[in-house]
Order: sequence, then C-alpha cells, then structure tokens
Amino acid sequence: MSQRRIVITTSWLSEADEPHRILEAAGFEVDYARPADLERDARSLAEALSTATGVIAGVEPFDADALARAERLRVIARTGAGYDNVDVAAASERNVLICSTPQVNRQAVAEFAIGSLLNLARQIPRSNEIIRAGGWSQPSGWELRGKTLGIVGFGAIGQAVAGIAGGLGMHVLAYDPFVSAAGTELAHVTHVDLPQLLERSDAVTLHVFLSEDTRHLIDAGAIDAMKTGAVLINAARGGVVDEDALVAALQSKKLSGAALDTFEREPLPASSPLRQAENLILTPHVAGATVEARARSGVMAAESVVQVLSGNVPVNAVNRSLVTTG
Repeated sequence: MSQRRIVITTSWLSEADEPHRILEAAGFEVDYARPADLERDARSLAEALSTATGVIAGVEPFDADALARAERLRVIARTGAGYDNVDVAAASERNVLICSTPQVNRQAVAEFAIGSLLNLARQIPRSNEIIRAGGWSQPSGWELRGKTLGIVGFGAIGQAVAGIAGGLGMHVLAYDPFVSAAGTELAHVTHVDLPQLLERSDAVTLHVFLSEDTRHLIDAGAIDAMKTGAVLINAARGGVVDEDALVAALQSKKLSGAALDTFEREPLPASSPLRQAENLILTPHVAGATVEARARSGVMAAESVVQVLSGNVPVNAVNRSLVTTG
C-alpha cells in the first residue's frame, strides 16, 4: 500500500479536475471516497481513511474516533472556509494539520446572500408558486434602496455583501467583535453592537463561523429584538440559527420571510418543520457552489496537502500553533 495516499471525500471533485492532476504530479496515489463511491463499494469512510496520509474533505464529520483510526493521517484540507465538521482538538493531539480554503467563495456567497434578499423582498418564490398552481395574484414586494441591511460577521464575505448592498443604495449596519471598524471603512457602513443591528435592520444576513459563542446566536430573543416584518438570511452555518424559533417567528408573522442555505442537520430531515414553513426559502448548502469558487477551493486544498506532506506548513492551516511539525 502506498505511503503517499490521498483520499478525496468532496462530492463534487473528480478525476478530471485540476486537484487530481496536482496530486498525481506530486507523486501521490489518489483514492475517491465520496458518498457515492462508498455506497457503490460497500465500504465505510473509516475504511477509506485507514491508510490515508492526507484527505481533501467535504462536509462529512471527522470526529475523534475517525481520526484515531487514520493512524497515518497528517493533513485534512477542507474544500471550504469552514471546518466545524472536524474535531480540531483531536486532530491537533494527533499532529494532523487542518487546512481550510478561505476567501475562495467570497464572491459566490456574497452574491447568493444578495440574491436571497432580492427573492425575499420581491416575493419571487411565492409568485412562482402561485402561477404554477394556476393562480394569478400579484403580491407586492419592497425595494432595497433606502433600506437597512444588517450584516452579522464582517470578514471577507460580509464586506463583499456590504459592497453589493451599497451599490443597491442600501444602508449597512455591521457587527463583528473580531474585525476592527478602522480596517473596514465604507461610507455606507456603520459598525454597531448586535442589539442595535437587530433593532434597526430591515434585513439581517449572517456570515459567521459556528462556535460555542455563535451557536443559536439568532435565537427567540434575538428574533424578538428584530423589526416586525424583517427578513433573515443564513448562508453561514446552520447552528447559528435556532430553527424552532425561526419557524415560530414565521408562523406568527414576526418575520416576513427567511432564507436558509445551511441547517443544524444536513441533509435536512424530511420531517423538519422548516419544510412546511411559509415564506421560507430553502437551499441545500450551495451558497458557495459556483464553478469558479469550487475550482479555486479544490486547487487550494490540493496545494495545501502537497505543502504539508512536503514538510511545510501552509498559512491556511487553522491549527498550526497546536501541531508539532518537523
């Protein structure tokens, strides 16, 4: 068995892509353990990882048990900016570097968030449903110019959203305790605390990582603090929003609409109350899924694997300070 074996679990990568060529050119054996591959071959992810030295990973969980079975593993490169599906502490204890692909999907997610906002403001999905059902009522929407957009999380994606919103004539409120207002100066953006943002925004869009501090950041209390009739967009991580509280807010008309691209459980269970909620746009975690963003992400992940297994530590290694290299 090759001592230089890379397992790819990201469902949208294939042998025809640039990452595959990068890995093979560097002398690695490449094995695909995407969900469809595992089902076809009747093998588990743990079996696929048992002899892997590196992984290019999708969204499947890499918990302490899975990492313990991958004794040769040295690097997991996520094809995405988030890495909450990886037990970073367990990986660090085993000297496994975790790399992400930050900012590759910045424009894709920003455009998706604004697109969701436009759909909610103009009630485009509802109009589509009406006409497909044989009706012809004409619901009124609202214009974005002059409205206030609250952006929770003002990193690269949040700032890109703000740029597009400014072009649409929106006022922007931004909240991010980790980003200095001095470094993100835009004429139409005002930095405020979270309570002010919720109270003053006509629409709120979320762009934060999932952590213990952000889990259920938008709960019943936060929603109650929002404007009646406001809309909520989550293209970050599912756990940031309390889904039960959101369903209740839509039912009571506290919120006039919402758009969720991420969920606490993925795939979304068939029994989820979200599926029956009105004025709720549901998409299957595709905010960053453009051809361009995925190509950038796959290449960066492959390059990270090559760097680590060549004895280097990439700048995008999220646990570099916790791992002993050399």
